[in-house]
Amino acid sequence: MSVSRVTSRNLRPGMVLAVCMAIGLSACAGRPGPETLAPISDAKFKPVKVETLYAVTTRDRAEPGKNVFTAGKARTVNYASFDVSIPASHKPSNIEWPKGSKVDPSTDFAVIDQSVMQREQLLDAVARRTGKSSIPTVFVHGYNYNFQEALYRLAQLKTDSDIDGSPIVFSWPSHAAIPAYVADKESATYSRDALAQLLVDLTARTKGTDVEVFAHSMGGWLTVEALRQLKLQGRSDVLNRLRVILAAPDIDADVFVSQLDVIGPMRRPITILVSPDDRALKVSSILGAGSQRVGAVDVNDPKVADAAKTAGVNVIDISSLESLDATNHNRYVEAVALAKTLGKPTANAGLGDAGAFIFDAAAQTISSPFSLAATVLRGN
Repeated sequence: MSVSRVTSRNLRPGMVLAVCMAIGLSACAGRPGPETLAPISDAKFKPVKVETLYAVTTRDRAEPGKNVFTAGKARTVNYASFDVSIPASHKPSNIEWPKGSKVDPSTDFAVIDQSVMQREQLLDAVARRTGKSSIPTVFVHGYNYNFQEALYRLAQLKTDSDIDGSPIVFSWPSHAAIPAYVADKESATYSRDALAQLLVDLTARTKGTDVEVFAHSMGGWLTVEALRQLKLQGRSDVLNRLRVILAAPDIDADVFVSQLDVIGPMRRPITILVSPDDRALKVSSILGAGSQRVGAVDVNDPKVADAAKTAGVNVIDISSLESLDATNHNRYVEAVALAKTLGKPTANAGLGDAGAFIFDAAAQTISSPFSLAATVLRGN
């Protein structure tokens, strides 16, 4: 990857504070607590749509035998399942959180059932739901998430993308606090063994299908570390079964190159969704002494395109997608347009050739700013 330095001089006065405020906006309004995961007891309610989600987490349980998870690091991995009701009034990309302390399932995302699981129970459940067109999808959340935010974000992604499969949230013990950036990085790193083991387990239990990994922000760091670990363990059999998408990965570009040097070319190239105007990653860059973050590289830079082809990865600029907030860090939640386009045979054929691409949200097409890759996409 081409590396350029970002310093506080590149940002307008007050931008760092504004971005931090935007990231922490939900905290100011009150973050959703574990009470939002309590099963509703309204016998008259008839759900319109229910998503069954599985959870694998290195978070500690607040109490044994209960699905209330803290920011503490668990000594053993915890497992759970949740049935989440999606309201008829749901708008794509949104999570309809309760307005007050009580959940109204007619207007809010709501848990209608949940259970504590053991490892074998979860793997058996995923295996039963897996087929040629139904594959496990692991969502690895980013910095500043609590457990319920990660779970409901996966519910939103699943229901909006309407892709069949077994959705699994891998939730590492983020502190869900703006000042905890360094602590979150350590918690993510703490969780790489557990994520690597989950990928081993899933590929072992789902013969003949792939396993998709969708990681956001700091979750991208965790995911690539897990891939590196699998390579060092000689588990190419696992790596060959993975489809990996990194959305706005918060990884130092030089570190990423060194990670890829170990991992080597994947059977299916890693797809990286980037936005050069990602303000949250600019702040992260400042915290990292000005290092370029992978999620904010410029695909129009020929050096980036060359580096992507050399590393065997696909870098796609998704700046045309709307952002949920001023940070431009959450464009990945626009799952419908992106999923439909990435699922097109012509897009898949072009994306099989590593390089740099631009996603046009209006036309739902993927093209390249470089003639060679454009030729590949046209199939000539």
